[in-house]
Amino acid sequence: MTQKILRRNNIKVFGQGTQTMMFAHGFGCDQNMWRFVTPAFEKDYKIILFDYVGSGQSDISAYSYERYSDLNGYVQDVLDICEELALTNVIFVGHSVSSMIGLLSSIQAPNYFNRLILVGPSPCYINDLPNYYGGFERKDIEDLLDIMDKNYIGWASFLAPMVMQNQDRPELSEELEASFCSTDPVVGSRFAEVTFYSDNRSDLPNASVPALILQCSEDMVAPTEVGHYLHRHLPKSTLRLMTATGHCPHLSHPQETIDLIKEYLSEPHTT
Repeated sequence: MTQKILRRNNIKVFGQGTQTMMFAHGFGCDQNMWRFVTPAFEKDYKIILFDYVGSGQSDISAYSYERYSDLNGYVQDVLDICEELALTNVIFVGHSVSSMIGLLSSIQAPNYFNRLILVGPSPCYINDLPNYYGGFERKDIEDLLDIMDKNYIGWASFLAPMVMQNQDRPELSEELEASFCSTDPVVGSRFAEVTFYSDNRSDLPNASVPALILQCSEDMVAPTEVGHYLHRHLPKSTLRLMTATGHCPHLSHPQETIDLIKEYLSEPHTT
Protein backbone atom coordinates (compact mmCIF):
# COMPACT_ATOMS: atom_id res chain seq x y z
CA MET A 1 0.00 0.00 0.00
CA THR A 2 2.84 2.40 0.84
CA GLN A 3 4.39 2.03 -2.62
CA LYS A 4 0.98 2.57 -4.17
CA ILE A 5 0.50 5.90 -2.34
CA LEU A 6 4.11 6.95 -2.93
CA ARG A 7 3.50 6.50 -6.67
CA ARG A 8 -0.04 7.84 -6.60
CA ASN A 9 0.99 11.18 -5.09
CA ASN A 10 4.55 11.27 -6.48
CA ILE A 11 5.93 11.66 -2.96
CA LYS A 12 9.48 12.93 -2.43
CA VAL A 13 11.15 12.74 1.00
CA PHE A 14 14.47 14.43 1.77
CA GLY A 15 16.24 16.61 4.35
CA GLN A 16 18.37 16.02 7.43
CA GLY A 17 15.99 16.95 10.26
CA THR A 18 13.63 14.83 12.32
CA GLN A 19 10.52 17.04 12.38
CA THR A 20 8.49 16.90 9.17
CA MET A 21 7.56 19.85 6.96
CA MET A 22 4.98 18.89 4.35
CA PHE A 23 4.58 21.31 1.43
CA ALA A 24 1.27 21.22 -0.45
CA HIS A 25 0.81 22.98 -3.80
CA GLY A 26 -2.17 25.03 -4.92
CA PHE A 27 -4.65 24.60 -7.77
CA GLY A 28 -3.09 24.12 -11.21
CA CYS A 29 0.38 23.68 -9.72
CA ASP A 30 2.64 20.88 -8.51
CA GLN A 31 5.40 20.26 -5.97
CA ASN A 32 8.02 21.96 -8.16
CA MET A 33 6.54 25.32 -7.15
CA TRP A 34 8.28 24.98 -3.74
CA ARG A 35 11.81 24.68 -5.17
CA PHE A 36 12.89 28.18 -4.04
CA VAL A 37 11.71 27.63 -0.47
CA THR A 38 12.56 24.06 0.57
CA PRO A 39 16.38 24.41 0.43
CA ALA A 40 16.17 26.84 3.37
CA PHE A 41 14.59 24.14 5.56
CA GLU A 42 16.12 20.85 4.48
CA LYS A 43 19.04 21.00 6.94
CA ASP A 44 16.71 21.29 9.93
CA TYR A 45 13.63 19.34 8.82
CA LYS A 46 12.48 16.27 6.95
CA ILE A 47 10.81 17.64 3.82
CA ILE A 48 7.85 15.97 2.13
CA LEU A 49 6.70 17.06 -1.31
CA PHE A 50 3.79 15.52 -3.20
CA ASP A 51 1.31 16.11 -6.01
CA TYR A 52 -2.43 15.81 -5.50
CA VAL A 53 -4.00 13.15 -7.68
CA GLY A 54 -4.60 14.76 -11.06
CA SER A 55 -1.73 17.25 -10.66
CA GLY A 56 1.96 17.18 -11.59
CA GLN A 57 3.44 13.71 -11.91
CA SER A 58 0.76 11.98 -9.83
CA ASP A 59 -0.88 8.77 -11.04
CA ILE A 60 -3.74 10.14 -13.13
CA SER A 61 -5.34 6.67 -13.25
CA ALA A 62 -6.07 7.08 -9.52
CA TYR A 63 -8.28 10.11 -10.23
CA SER A 64 -11.91 9.63 -9.35
CA TYR A 65 -14.50 12.24 -10.28
CA GLU A 66 -16.54 11.19 -7.24
CA ARG A 67 -13.69 11.23 -4.71
CA TYR A 68 -12.47 14.65 -5.81
CA SER A 69 -15.92 16.20 -6.12
CA ASP A 70 -15.14 18.33 -3.06
CA LEU A 71 -12.09 19.22 -0.97
CA ASN A 72 -12.46 16.11 1.18
CA GLY A 73 -10.88 13.97 -1.55
CA TYR A 74 -7.76 16.12 -1.37
CA VAL A 75 -7.89 16.05 2.43
CA GLN A 76 -7.86 12.26 2.16
CA ASP A 77 -4.71 12.47 -0.02
CA VAL A 78 -2.96 14.37 2.81
CA LEU A 79 -4.20 12.01 5.54
CA ASP A 80 -3.24 8.94 3.48
CA ILE A 81 0.30 10.29 3.20
CA CYS A 82 0.46 11.01 6.93
CA GLU A 83 -0.78 7.51 7.74
CA GLU A 84 1.44 5.66 5.28
CA LEU A 85 4.59 7.50 6.38
CA ALA A 86 3.60 7.30 10.08
CA LEU A 87 3.96 11.06 10.48
CA THR A 88 3.46 13.08 13.64
CA ASN A 89 4.22 16.66 14.64
CA VAL A 90 3.94 17.82 11.01
CA ILE A 91 4.39 21.44 9.99
CA PHE A 92 1.99 21.69 7.06
CA VAL A 93 2.75 24.43 4.53
CA GLY A 94 -0.15 24.91 2.13
CA HIS A 95 -0.52 27.36 -0.75
CA SER A 96 -3.90 28.79 -1.72
CA VAL A 97 -6.59 26.05 -1.69
CA SER A 98 -4.12 23.76 0.08
CA SER A 99 -4.38 26.05 3.08
CA MET A 100 -7.99 24.95 3.55
CA ILE A 101 -7.13 21.34 2.66
CA GLY A 102 -4.49 21.39 5.41
CA LEU A 103 -6.88 23.07 7.84
CA LEU A 104 -9.59 20.47 7.19
CA SER A 105 -6.98 17.69 7.56
CA SER A 106 -5.91 19.10 10.93
CA ILE A 107 -9.53 19.27 12.13
CA GLN A 108 -10.15 15.67 11.06
CA ALA A 109 -6.88 14.28 12.47
CA PRO A 110 -5.15 16.86 14.72
CA ASN A 111 -2.74 14.22 16.06
CA TYR A 112 -0.72 14.42 12.81
CA PHE A 113 -0.09 18.16 12.92
CA ASN A 114 2.02 20.61 14.91
CA ARG A 115 1.49 23.87 13.01
CA LEU A 116 -0.11 25.12 9.81
CA ILE A 117 1.52 27.65 7.48
CA LEU A 118 -1.21 29.09 5.25
CA VAL A 119 0.14 30.90 2.17
CA GLY A 120 -2.48 33.07 0.45
CA PRO A 121 -5.40 31.26 2.12
CA SER A 122 -9.10 31.88 1.57
CA PRO A 123 -12.01 30.12 3.29
CA CYS A 124 -14.45 31.37 0.65
CA TYR A 125 -13.75 33.07 -2.69
CA ILE A 126 -17.27 34.38 -3.32
CA ASN A 127 -18.58 37.58 -1.74
CA ASP A 128 -21.31 37.22 0.87
CA LEU A 129 -22.01 40.88 1.51
CA PRO A 130 -22.31 42.73 3.78
CA ASN A 131 -20.63 40.27 6.16
CA TYR A 132 -17.91 38.78 3.97
CA TYR A 133 -15.77 39.97 1.09
CA GLY A 134 -14.06 37.12 -0.77
CA GLY A 135 -13.02 39.02 -3.89
CA PHE A 136 -15.35 37.48 -6.48
CA GLU A 137 -19.03 37.66 -7.34
CA ARG A 138 -20.62 34.30 -8.11
CA LYS A 139 -21.07 35.46 -11.72
CA ASP A 140 -17.28 36.06 -11.94
CA ILE A 141 -16.63 32.45 -10.97
CA GLU A 142 -19.31 31.12 -13.32
CA ASP A 143 -17.77 33.06 -16.21
CA LEU A 144 -14.26 31.87 -15.31
CA LEU A 145 -15.34 28.24 -15.26
CA ASP A 146 -17.25 28.69 -18.52
CA ILE A 147 -14.10 30.01 -20.22
CA MET A 148 -12.17 27.03 -18.85
CA ASP A 149 -14.62 24.62 -20.42
CA LYS A 150 -14.61 26.37 -23.79
CA ASN A 151 -10.95 27.37 -24.13
CA TYR A 152 -8.69 25.94 -21.44
CA ILE A 153 -5.44 27.24 -23.01
CA GLY A 154 -6.91 30.71 -23.44
CA TRP A 155 -8.14 30.67 -19.86
CA ALA A 156 -4.64 29.79 -18.62
CA SER A 157 -2.97 32.62 -20.54
CA PHE A 158 -5.62 35.07 -19.30
CA LEU A 159 -5.56 34.08 -15.63
CA ALA A 160 -1.86 33.38 -14.96
CA PRO A 161 -0.64 37.03 -15.13
CA MET A 162 -3.55 38.18 -12.96
CA VAL A 163 -2.80 35.58 -10.31
CA MET A 164 0.96 36.05 -10.35
CA GLN A 165 1.10 39.87 -10.65
CA ASN A 166 4.79 41.01 -10.74
CA GLN A 167 4.43 42.16 -14.36
CA ASP A 168 8.11 43.13 -14.43
CA ARG A 169 8.98 39.41 -14.21
CA PRO A 170 6.96 37.80 -17.03
CA GLU A 171 8.80 34.49 -16.62
CA LEU A 172 6.81 33.90 -13.41
CA SER A 173 3.48 34.22 -15.20
CA GLU A 174 4.77 32.06 -18.03
CA GLU A 175 5.69 29.31 -15.56
CA LEU A 176 2.27 29.44 -13.93
CA GLU A 177 0.55 29.39 -17.32
CA ALA A 178 2.62 26.37 -18.37
CA SER A 179 1.71 24.66 -15.11
CA PHE A 180 -2.00 25.32 -15.69
CA CYS A 181 -1.69 23.96 -19.22
CA SER A 182 0.11 20.81 -18.13
CA THR A 183 -2.89 19.80 -16.02
CA ASP A 184 -5.48 17.58 -17.67
CA PRO A 185 -8.26 20.04 -18.67
CA VAL A 186 -11.07 17.85 -17.31
CA VAL A 187 -9.31 17.42 -13.97
CA GLY A 188 -8.24 21.07 -13.93
CA SER A 189 -11.77 22.33 -14.55
CA ARG A 190 -13.16 20.09 -11.83
CA PHE A 191 -10.49 21.14 -9.31
CA ALA A 192 -11.21 24.80 -10.15
CA GLU A 193 -14.92 24.28 -9.59
CA VAL A 194 -14.30 22.52 -6.27
CA THR A 195 -11.85 25.25 -5.21
CA PHE A 196 -13.81 28.35 -6.14
CA TYR A 197 -17.20 27.12 -4.91
CA SER A 198 -15.85 25.86 -1.58
CA ASP A 199 -16.93 27.66 1.59
CA ASN A 200 -15.06 26.65 4.73
CA ARG A 201 -15.96 29.60 6.93
CA SER A 202 -17.98 27.42 9.29
CA ASP A 203 -15.00 25.07 9.76
CA LEU A 204 -12.64 27.75 11.09
CA PRO A 205 -13.74 27.68 14.77
CA ASN A 206 -13.13 23.91 14.87
CA ALA A 207 -9.39 24.25 14.22
CA SER A 208 -7.09 23.48 17.15
CA VAL A 209 -3.66 23.53 15.49
CA PRO A 210 -1.79 26.88 15.62
CA ALA A 211 -1.64 28.59 12.22
CA LEU A 212 0.35 31.29 10.47
CA ILE A 213 -1.55 33.28 7.84
CA LEU A 214 0.74 34.75 5.18
CA GLN A 215 -1.33 37.45 3.49
CA CYS A 216 0.06 38.94 0.28
CA SER A 217 -0.57 42.52 -0.75
CA GLU A 218 -2.45 43.20 -3.99
CA ASP A 219 -3.70 39.62 -4.20
CA MET A 220 -6.73 39.33 -6.49
CA VAL A 221 -7.40 35.73 -5.44
CA ALA A 222 -7.28 36.29 -1.68
CA PRO A 223 -7.66 40.02 -0.90
CA THR A 224 -6.35 41.54 2.34
CA GLU A 225 -9.85 41.51 3.84
CA VAL A 226 -9.78 37.70 3.62
CA GLY A 227 -6.58 37.49 5.67
CA HIS A 228 -8.09 39.66 8.40
CA TYR A 229 -11.30 37.61 8.37
CA LEU A 230 -9.33 34.39 8.78
CA HIS A 231 -7.32 35.85 11.64
CA ARG A 232 -10.50 36.90 13.46
CA HIS A 233 -12.21 33.53 13.08
CA LEU A 234 -9.32 31.06 13.23
CA PRO A 235 -8.25 30.15 16.78
CA LYS A 236 -4.53 30.27 17.57
CA SER A 237 -3.78 32.18 14.37
CA THR A 238 -1.00 34.66 13.62
CA LEU A 239 -1.38 37.08 10.69
CA ARG A 240 1.59 38.45 8.78
CA LEU A 241 1.01 40.96 5.99
CA MET A 242 3.64 40.51 3.29
CA THR A 243 5.22 43.09 1.03
CA ALA A 244 5.00 40.38 -1.66
CA THR A 245 2.40 41.12 -4.32
CA GLY A 246 0.30 38.58 -6.18
CA HIS A 247 -0.85 35.15 -5.06
CA CYS A 248 2.36 33.08 -5.28
CA PRO A 249 4.95 34.58 -2.89
CA HIS A 250 6.89 31.30 -2.70
CA LEU A 251 7.74 31.88 -6.39
CA SER A 252 7.85 35.68 -6.58
CA HIS A 253 9.23 36.51 -3.12
CA PRO A 254 10.75 33.31 -1.74
CA GLN A 255 13.12 34.98 0.73
CA GLU A 256 10.34 36.94 2.44
CA THR A 257 8.28 33.73 2.56
CA ILE A 258 11.19 31.82 4.11
CA ASP A 259 11.96 34.56 6.65
CA LEU A 260 8.36 34.81 7.89
CA ILE A 261 8.01 31.03 8.22
CA LYS A 262 11.29 30.76 10.12
CA GLU A 263 10.34 33.66 12.39
CA TYR A 264 7.01 31.99 13.18
CA LEU A 265 8.55 28.57 13.83
CA SER A 266 11.01 30.11 16.28
CA GLU A 267 8.16 31.53 18.39
CA PRO A 268 6.58 29.73 21.39
CA HIS A 269 4.03 27.10 20.42
CA THR A 270 1.17 28.84 22.24
CA THR A 271 0.86 31.61 19.66
